[in-house]
Amino acid sequence: MISFVPGHGTTTEAKHSFTDNNIKPGKYQYKLKQIDYDGTFEYSQIVEVEIPFVNEFSLSPNYPNPFNPSTLISYRLPVIGFVTLKVYDVLGREVATLVNEEKPAGEYEIEFDGSNLPSGVYLYRLTAGDPSTSSGQKFSETKKLVLLK
Repeated sequence: MISFVPGHGTTTEAKHSFTDNNIKPGKYQYKLKQIDYDGTFEYSQIVEVEIPFVNEFSLSPNYPNPFNPSTLISYRLPVIGFVTLKVYDVLGREVATLVNEEKPAGEYEIEFDGSNLPSGVYLYRLTAGDPSTSSGQKFSETKKLVLLK
């Protein structure tokens, strides 16, 4: 058992939700055990979920955009590497460093809080390096975000 979700009385509708966090790519099988008030139980059908392997670098558009005061930025890494994710104003001045560390392969999401910045257009840049390459850098991409207050 990985979790317990308490019931909420009797119902003819089955609506259940559970988020299994921090799992690795691969196939996973889940089933529910429904326990009645009298202690009897039954199992649901097995549901199989596949978490795909990340095979390319990518930087997704932030959401929401425009935003106020915060937005989410997602990116994917196919290999371990040193990652920086920085936010710049339109004059090229760095206004925030969101990530500056080595990360394993995977999918990531980070929140950018612009509450201390004025309204305007900003750029965010992801750079990710593969330590097995001589140049040390495999990926760099920049996207635009708009802060409206």
